[in-house]
Amino acid sequence: MEMNGEYRIPASRETVWQALNDPDVLRACIPGCQELEQTSDTGFAATVKARVGPVSATFKGAVELEDIDPPAGYRIQGEGKGGVAGFAKGGATVRLAEDGAGTVLTYEADAQVGGKLAQIGSRLIAGTARKMADQFFGNFVEQVAPGSGDAAAE
Repeated sequence: MEMNGEYRIPASRETVWQALNDPDVLRACIPGCQELEQTSDTGFAATVKARVGPVSATFKGAVELEDIDPPAGYRIQGEGKGGVAGFAKGGATVRLAEDGAGTVLTYEADAQVGGKLAQIGSRLIAGTARKMADQFFGNFVEQVAPGSGDAAAE
């Protein structure tokens, strides 16, 4: 599955970059996030509870940041295991561009799922992934620019 998106965030590129690398901000933004801790300069361990159609599971996993180019972006690569529900693994390239007083964040993501998740169907999985991305960016904007409303998805 592949997915991409673009969001305008009403904050400077440096502010957005700092927030994208702050475990406390990310923990508050990731839908269903129960735990997120930084394990190294470029690594994080997470526990996230997610529901995809009839399958609900708690995923434990790790992500690693690669190709780090501050404050322009990075590649995030990770994998999570949800017991009998299956697994999800993939990555995303995140780019930040200045846009006046704001920042345009673009991402291109790819993911693979296995186990019960793979039996649900790609359309439902893609819809859930899009909804979670929109929730994440809505929460993210509220963290970096409180009171400014939702991210403007384009």
